[in-house]
Amino acid sequence: MNIKEIEKLRKAGIIAREVREYSKKIIKKDELLREIADKIEDKIVELGGKPAFPTTLCINEVAAHYTPSYDDETKAEGLLKVDFGISVDGFVADTAFSVDLDNISENKKLIKASEECLANAIKAIESGKNLGEVGAKIQETAEEFGGNSIKNLSGHQIEKYRLHAGITIPNYDNKSNTVLNKGVYAIEPFITFGTGLVYDGKPSGIYELKRNGAIRDRNAREVFEYILEEYQTLPFCSRWLVKKFGTRVLLSLRIIEQSGALHHFAQLIEKSKSIVAQSEHTLLVSDGKVEVIT
Repeated sequence: MNIKEIEKLRKAGIIAREVREYSKKIIKKDELLREIADKIEDKIVELGGKPAFPTTLCINEVAAHYTPSYDDETKAEGLLKVDFGISVDGFVADTAFSVDLDNISENKKLIKASEECLANAIKAIESGKNLGEVGAKIQETAEEFGGNSIKNLSGHQIEKYRLHAGITIPNYDNKSNTVLNKGVYAIEPFITFGTGLVYDGKPSGIYELKRNGAIRDRNAREVFEYILEEYQTLPFCSRWLVKKFGTRVLLSLRIIEQSGALHHFAQLIEKSKSIVAQSEHTLLVSDGKVEVIT
């Protein structure tokens, strides 16, 4: 990355920090999730960025990939995980935090565990540990709290307009000898008192372009071209498209998905239906130096 690109990444990180603090202030129990998501995404735009992916608001055993639909009536409760990203010309900062809306000691303990796991993982990367050792530190910290890290969820490398690129950062000791030398990486421990695995649940309404499909329907082709121009290879959601095109877009989305041009993400549910907490920061690693940009 050159200096101008790094500055764009840092700008995304500054926006992410501001939006995180804003989000903590405005999230209230029993508020509609779609209203929370809209406020977060509007704040990102107000501060000069674009949402890098749909804001996910996952309650209790839902670990990841729940974003409210345009007509969602789900209300905030329990242990809520708030995960959002900021894109500045395709350079992405990704961050997440968890909040206890039910004032339950077990929830607070789980959130504390995820925060400690993240802090210890960053320290391990700063000291030059390999990925197996970073994952082991996350797992060991989770176990100190009586929990487990979720093994089939991981952090990820980030490249321009690519949210998940190349290297993954494990949440357990996967025996990898890889050391992070240069690049942008999101570290995100998911911690639970359950089994520490997730499975695919219902469709999430979150999509990602896979390829340019042969789409003959005129309306669907219009929607596809908008997706290609507006989001490129970053994830997007049906809620955003309904705001642009109205509910008729839902049929177009199905046509585009059936063409094979889209990947539709599933909600990810903890296998034993145990509550999950998540914490996340994005790091810029360069020549042995680690900068937490979020």
